[in-house]
Amino acid sequence: MKKRIDVIANEEAYVNLSSFIEREEMNKTVRVYRDTIRMSIKRTDVQARLIALLEVLKRHSCKQIGVSYMCKNTIADKLEVSYKTVQRLMKKLEDLGMIRQVPMKRKKDMMQTANALIIQPAEDEMSGKPPVKESKKCPAIKTTTSFLKQNIKNNKRKAVAQFSHVDNSLETSLKQANFVAHWVPGVFSNLVGSFYEKAETIQEFWKVIKQCNRVVDYSTNKRAFTGKQEIEIGTKAFKEFVMKVKSGVNMHKGPFAYFIGIVNKLMNVLYFDAEFMQNFN
Repeated sequence: MKKRIDVIANEEAYVNLSSFIEREEMNKTVRVYRDTIRMSIKRTDVQARLIALLEVLKRHSCKQIGVSYMCKNTIADKLEVSYKTVQRLMKKLEDLGMIRQVPMKRKKDMMQTANALIIQPAEDEMSGKPPVKESKKCPAIKTTTSFLKQNIKNNKRKAVAQFSHVDNSLETSLKQANFVAHWVPGVFSNLVGSFYEKAETIQEFWKVIKQCNRVVDYSTNKRAFTGKQEIEIGTKAFKEFVMKVKSGVNMHKGPFAYFIGIVNKLMNVLYFDAEFMQNFN
């Protein structure tokens, strides 16, 4: 049995469905989701298509931030894939909690039209907000655009007034917290953490590995090395870096520039090493 569609497609409804206040907030969330897809999806062709779909939704979600309303046929044309493939990709992004689809109907004939495609806020520090819960009634009936904007302003004023009188011990504790991002492998994090305390430094070293692993097939977005190979190269490169630091090598352009040189040199050698490519595939 089909569910009743209560939300009427109009600009006010799309504004009220928006999950973000600022465009940069949405962009940060999409960047987090790109990293999550690369870490959680094994097949590189599926990774590339999911990321491409996210980018299409992001580019068409700027008027009402985080909300687009393209039909699946249009998306299929843009991605150069079939309608069924778009359906499967949408379902995967929904299962990962990255998007939400809200059925819509036209005002003139009350017939179903393209779903509203909503990019959900990340559940980490990028947005600081939980995903928007699905509403059973039309958001346009509950609120108006001006009312929503006024509520945002009032909530900000209340927050400022409340936190000005609250003990700042929690804020101090959070600032002192030092957690490494989830996308840095544990093996690499533990190794680098033995020499550097700051999480930002550990993350920067891992970013070097990811950036140096170049794309070798742009049609599938396939990179030169797999995730396991990246970890192996990262540990080898960092150990060599530590030995150079201990021996007192003069790093004219700084430690990260020197580390990039080590990684690039190591990748150039190992890419043609058949035994390495096979053992750590």
